[in-house]
Amino acid sequence: MIGIDVGGANLKVVDDTGVHIHYCPLWEQSPITRVLLQYARGDHHEPAAVVMSGELADCFENKLQGISFIVDAVRKAFPDARFYGTDAQFHDRAVLELAAANWLASADYLRSRHADAVLLDIGSTTTDIIPLNQFNRLLGMTDTKRLQAGYLIYTGMLRTSVATLLRSVNLSGVSTPVSTEYFAASADVHLVLGQITPDNYTCDTPDRKEKTRAASLRRLARVVCADLDEIGTSGAQQVAEQFWAVQRDMICSQVKTIVKSSGAKEIIVAGIGAPLFTQELGATDLTCELGPVADALPAFAVRDLAVAKNIFKMAADPAVF
Repeated sequence: MIGIDVGGANLKVVDDTGVHIHYCPLWEQSPITRVLLQYARGDHHEPAAVVMSGELADCFENKLQGISFIVDAVRKAFPDARFYGTDAQFHDRAVLELAAANWLASADYLRSRHADAVLLDIGSTTTDIIPLNQFNRLLGMTDTKRLQAGYLIYTGMLRTSVATLLRSVNLSGVSTPVSTEYFAASADVHLVLGQITPDNYTCDTPDRKEKTRAASLRRLARVVCADLDEIGTSGAQQVAEQFWAVQRDMICSQVKTIVKSSGAKEIIVAGIGAPLFTQELGATDLTCELGPVADALPAFAVRDLAVAKNIFKMAADPAVF
């Protein structure tokens, strides 16, 4: 059994050998099938359980077109694949319920293990805040509804443009507006602050250049229309620190709001940002419970759900599926 999470930027696979994360941006003619074929065996009829969020990529005219593209691409590698939807059911064809259901798979898997918890899953691009004790109310929620409810914040550890959270920075005592060009990303911030390593910088850099601290400092200086020689390392560091302060407060404040409104007694954290936010919130890092699969939680979760629900045995019997 293989679990697959097809995001807009990353393709995550969980199988018997472990976790495999591929940077695979859909807007750049993502080779989903070619990547997945390396995990297929024999006649490609190994069961595969799939979730997605990549249908929102702007290379598609609408979500259903994106869903159909992803389903077809996966099916070329795994013809018998089944796809988990926001109705908490598995499907064998492209339907709108498949749009952005990866977070619900995580919730479905965890709700019996952490029945009274709020899950914070912070990845490269987005942050999911999910009250597991309100699972039935989550069914059918689109990303738009989750944004409105505060269950989705469109900021992440790697791909967020610095200018989306900052309008100005205090640069050595002077209030300085920022450029809205895509000069630096959150990955540059977290690399400069020592919160990720260069190996964690798995997406493209804004300038398609090096993934080093020096290069990240240079990109951060560009945010205030400067060369690094003009504002120095300390100036670029100030940009990083102020972005992180806004991002941290935005996420932590919303988690606390959802904890209060849901009455949850526990906060659990997954994703690339888990170590950082576990410390900030005094939460439980799911890596301690799940190991490396916590960085690819939806792919792991949908795999487990398919096994628990016996989906592929049911599919073999048309009278049951």
